[in-house]
Amino acid sequence: MDISIAHAIAVVGAGIGAAGGAIGIGMIGANALDAIARQPAELKNIRTNMILMAALIEGLAFFSAIIALLVIFSK
Repeated sequence: MDISIAHAIAVVGAGIGAAGGAIGIGMIGANALDAIARQPAELKNIRTNMILMAALIEGLAFFSAIIALLVIFSK
């Protein structure tokens, strides 16, 4: 496989990872707001779980970007 093709595939993979992370965090936020609207008394628990899950999804997006950078800058 040509180096430029590998780089292009790595960039596309990083883009898909970032888009997936953004969609996932958006869905978490929307569903958390829906849950808070239904049960305002559980605000603290819902917010804590939302932040935790958003951090885990963001970590996965960073991981995909790091893998893409490793492919791009490897020899």
